[in-house]
Amino acid sequence: MKFLLIAIITVLFLHEVKGNDTIKTLSPGNYLQIVKKYHPIAKIAAIQKEKAGSLLLGVKGAFDPLLLGSAGNKSFDGINYYQSNSTQLIIPTWYGIEVNTGMEYLGGTRTDPTATIGKTSFSGISIPLAKNLLMDKRRAALLQAKIMVKASEEEQRIMLNDLMYDAAEAYWQWAQAFFVYESYSAVTELNKKRTALVTTAFRLGERPAIDTIEAVSQLQNFEYLQNEAWLNWQNATQRLNAFLWTENNNPYELPADVLPNKKVDDLFDLVIFPEKEKVIADAIAMHPELRWYNFKLKALDTEKKLKFQELLPKADIKYNYLAKGFDFISATGKALFDNNYKFGISFSVPLRLSQGRSEYKMAKLKITETSLQKNQKEVTIITKIKNYYNELVNYKIQVNLLQKTYTNYLHLQRAEETRFLNGESSLFLINSRENKTLETRIKLTETVVKYNKAAFTLQWAGGKLWEY
Repeated sequence: MKFLLIAIITVLFLHEVKGNDTIKTLSPGNYLQIVKKYHPIAKIAAIQKEKAGSLLLGVKGAFDPLLLGSAGNKSFDGINYYQSNSTQLIIPTWYGIEVNTGMEYLGGTRTDPTATIGKTSFSGISIPLAKNLLMDKRRAALLQAKIMVKASEEEQRIMLNDLMYDAAEAYWQWAQAFFVYESYSAVTELNKKRTALVTTAFRLGERPAIDTIEAVSQLQNFEYLQNEAWLNWQNATQRLNAFLWTENNNPYELPADVLPNKKVDDLFDLVIFPEKEKVIADAIAMHPELRWYNFKLKALDTEKKLKFQELLPKADIKYNYLAKGFDFISATGKALFDNNYKFGISFSVPLRLSQGRSEYKMAKLKITETSLQKNQKEVTIITKIKNYYNELVNYKIQVNLLQKTYTNYLHLQRAEETRFLNGESSLFLINSRENKTLETRIKLTETVVKYNKAAFTLQWAGGKLWEY
């Protein structure tokens, strides 16, 4: 009987959870890949990128060739005032220059004396000489739309990075809750056997009645803790389920037989310890929030160039080469200002440039403001990285200490059990040692989970968790 008691206690505190080889497991990497692929927020993040692409397509429409057509006829009191129709093609180009060509017909007795009667065709060009030459609203909108497409990719990564952080936190809460429940379940099962053994020993007259009360009290305490741990595990599973979705956008519940893919004792070696300076350097270069600010600054720089145009005078020239009839090609080859042409120049400038100076100053202030925000964000990110890196180092040290502490408490407990079997100790002292061993085991479990969670949090702070 004494040999049986020692065997049972030894099995418990080795904490070996034996199961069949068909147990289903869920690793943090596979879990995060599922979240990234099917979670609604991940799909919304992808939609943001598509919306930016659609906006770019719409802005490009400002550079589409424009075909114009019109026709008109007026007759009154027997007088044919006019008959007219025209077709024109306008082709915008990058530097604010517009090329146009077309055909016109005008007839009647009451027409504009400056208009040409009959069939005419023309081809010409409009050129800004100052304002809108280097930048105009169409080019600014297109440049900013292209920038926003790239910025939307960073926005998508920011959303994914935050989503993966929340999902990872739910995973490790779930894993920790299971490991704690597993520990309480193992110690409860052992105490059931111990209680039965002590009860039998009492009936045989080998142990006093007080030992049965001691054994039952210990068992009841562990059963209470086991039930509480089971509730925490079930609630943690529900929080985990909130991040699981199917391909058809339906919520998914994890089957009850799916467990974490690692045991507690294997989690310590799972963490790949990074170099702090490399994490900081990678974050400064590639963090999606900082890259988003870079794109925003580029967009604001484009806006500043556009607002600078308001400080320039508006001077445009327009030239059309005219031809009789609709056979324009046969009439080409003549000097531009020899005959059959239409030419004009316009000039305007606000004398105080109040609006231009205001808008240009505002554009520069926005750049300064955004630069300061980016600098602040960079400092915040670096501070978070340093803090989480310190946590990672601290948890690594604590896990090492707790592993040794747990081993020492386990040795003390086994020594107490040996003394008990030799009649030199009591069940009360064994229970005290057992409680301390279990308490350290739970603390070790929580700390090694925090160690792994800190590694994921460090990736999130560095802006790389979205890459899973």
